[in-house]
Amino acid sequence: MMTESLCIAAISPLRQRLLDDMAVRRFSRETQRNYLRDVGRFATFLGRSPHTATAEDVRQFQIAQNAAGMPTPTMNAIVSALRFFFTQTLDRPDLARKLVRVAQPRNLPVVLSRDEVARLLNATVCLKHQAALSVAYGAGLRVAEVAALKVSDIDSERMLLRVERGKGGRYRNAMLPADLLPLLREWWKAGRQQGVMHSGGWLFPGQDTMRPISTRQLHRVVVDAARAASITRRVGPHTLRHSFATHLPEDGVDVRVIQVLLGHSRLETTALYTKVATRTVRAVISPLDRLGMLATTQARPDG
Repeated sequence: MMTESLCIAAISPLRQRLLDDMAVRRFSRETQRNYLRDVGRFATFLGRSPHTATAEDVRQFQIAQNAAGMPTPTMNAIVSALRFFFTQTLDRPDLARKLVRVAQPRNLPVVLSRDEVARLLNATVCLKHQAALSVAYGAGLRVAEVAALKVSDIDSERMLLRVERGKGGRYRNAMLPADLLPLLREWWKAGRQQGVMHSGGWLFPGQDTMRPISTRQLHRVVVDAARAASITRRVGPHTLRHSFATHLPEDGVDVRVIQVLLGHSRLETTALYTKVATRTVRAVISPLDRLGMLATTQARPDG
């Protein structure tokens, strides 16, 4: 049976064109790897070059995925990859229109309380890990964005963090909290003494200091810290971003400001966090309370 990698390798000129199309749009390495994999899935299903695909091929591919019990998020990720491939690389928007995105109920994210966040950050085992997780929560960054930060991305004059390549390759400025700057400076001094920090290097270098810390390692750091802090819920680095985005509306920050800080392209994505901002909900006074009809001091008729 032809593997996905062999199938896509057999059409290397088309593969290179796809890579060029993604590179010119500054897609992250992870996105490029995922798109190649998902186009490879389609090529494996066809058993031939995907540039020969028909509308019926696309339909049968999605039917086969559904019959095989493919998880909805995976199916939708493949749709995104193939839409890009058909529209940009093959110039076949007619095929892209045939792809069906599966509706998926969106679950509310796991959010930590402020006390739990503090316990988790204090449970880290080293200064580098505490600084990295503090950036994830304090600036609301995605785990890949934390890992990709360089020392030069810290703008202490304007109190900003430069996010070179956020989701979709978009550049943005993130906030640099006042309490985070001293911690980063402390880590800078310690890292210099350890010989792992360089002025033009990674803010959080990995075991190989020429490479950044991996997102997988950051995930393990969060899991280990949560366990040490007696947090029993399933958490990861993105939980800190969720918590950042939830605590801001509880403090009265406008959702449009939060959208900019998170780098969301759609306001609807950001608005999800207002649904889990429990302190905001508790602070609202119901119109019923304004009426005073059910006050305990008011006499009630019997029966």
